[in-house]
Amino acid sequence: MSAREVDVVVFDILGTMVDEPDGIRRAVEALPAGLDDARTDELVAVWQAHVDDQQRQMLTGHRPYAATTAVDLEAAAHVAAAAGVTDGEAVRALAAAAQRPEPWSDTVAALDRISARFPVVGLSNADRSSLVRLNAHAGLRWHLVLSAEDVRSYKPRPEVYELAVAATGTSPDRLLMVAAHAWDLRGAQAIGMRTAYVERPVGDPPGPTDVFDVTATNLEELATILGCP
Repeated sequence: MSAREVDVVVFDILGTMVDEPDGIRRAVEALPAGLDDARTDELVAVWQAHVDDQQRQMLTGHRPYAATTAVDLEAAAHVAAAAGVTDGEAVRALAAAAQRPEPWSDTVAALDRISARFPVVGLSNADRSSLVRLNAHAGLRWHLVLSAEDVRSYKPRPEVYELAVAATGTSPDRLLMVAAHAWDLRGAQAIGMRTAYVERPVGDPPGPTDVFDVTATNLEELATILGCP
């Protein structure tokens, strides 16, 4: 794929630009419960399983839409209870801390490179209030940030990707969706967007039948492929 075929670069945020599982881990480690590494791993898995399950319930119509802030608070309550922590303030602090994941080491510099050549858009399942804190903490500078909350749904529903089409006034085939999650890129492909898979330790790798326009080992390599100085 040539950079001349792209007008706007759209990025997934959670997992692609920031290390979301590590943010949850650090929040769990801060609980006043004296957890060892193995138990911390178990509780991080509890958190992620709750979020994944509830989003599936919403996507299949078995639960009304709830924003990620609400779902994170539920997950925090489950984790805190499993750790023997019952204080409501501690639960709220746990949920808030998990919304401040660190960027990957290449994220900020590569985003600066790409944004110097292309309009860059963040497109996330995270709700608007979470994105304010997350982007500020990670130092992510976007030309535009879009939340799935605006259509009261979650990726990979097509209406989430269509937010980027409508907001930029750009044909889907001139938008490049960047993600570390193959399922996310499949959703973008379904509405005609171009796709770039970026490897991350916590991502969802491509399957044997996946074909994306670009595959990069990190965001710096993607910036180079796109011809960004």
